Amino acid sequence: MKKPENVIEVTALRVEREAVILESIDWRVRRGEHWTILGANGSGKTSMLRALTGYLPPTAGEIRVLGKTYGRFDWRALRTRIGLVSSSVHQMMEDGETALKAIVSGRYAQIGYWGEMRPEDRRAAEAILRRIEATDLRDRPWRFLSQGERQRVLIGRALMASPRLMILDEPCAGLDPVAGEHFLQFLGRIARARGAPTMVLVTHHVEEIVAVFTHVLILKSGRVLAAGPRARVLTSATLSAAFNAPIRLTRARGRYSLSVRPHTGIVI
Repeated sequence: MKKPENVIEVTALRVEREAVILESIDWRVRRGEHWTILGANGSGKTSMLRALTGYLPPTAGEIRVLGKTYGRFDWRALRTRIGLVSSSVHQMMEDGETALKAIVSGRYAQIGYWGEMRPEDRRAAEAILRRIEATDLRDRPWRFLSQGERQRVLIGRALMASPRLMILDEPCAGLDPVAGEHFLQFLGRIARARGAPTMVLVTHHVEEIVAVFTHVLILKSGRVLAAGPRARVLTSATLSAAFNAPIRLTRARGRYSLSVRPHTGIVI
């Protein structure tokens, strides 16, 4: 039986600038898996994303994404095959750009769509609007979209390039609890669709790890604390170590929540 394709392969990765940022990172993501990268602030989550997308070159070790090795392939070309939903893209969108044009711009990995729209691009973008359940947003300018609507449009923009990998960098940040829950449900529907890209969700909230995310990578101080299937990795002991706090993890109806036990020491 043929082994599943590796979407991401990170081997002995070390990233050092003024100090060591990432150290001894080994990580594999196979086709059919959807991963969550979890960790406290400063654990290395953002640095890992920057390394994967070629914005933070490794000091040592190897990064392979979609079968291409960093340093032996033009990472600018590779980025057109990776869907990225992050605050960095969010902040660069133009206020007057419609949802339809924002989605079309994803095919060309550019911010802002210029020139006359090709009929085939329009048809593809309209199909994606249906896929992301946002046909009513077609002609609405970016400035008039809610935070949740903007996140859907950014996912549509990422899908326009038919990516094999989609990275979601804290996509629920700024959403109220109801909008966040609706967005997570929407993510699940996208991930379960036929031909969906491999998804990597970056967060520090276990509540956002919905059932579709099968595996978890936990980072601490730039190193891998734990990695593997969700049920094995997500434990009270592992999270307590990750966040340096006495944590109790609970699971109900397929969703996680945590509570922090009070310290017994004297607080002054």
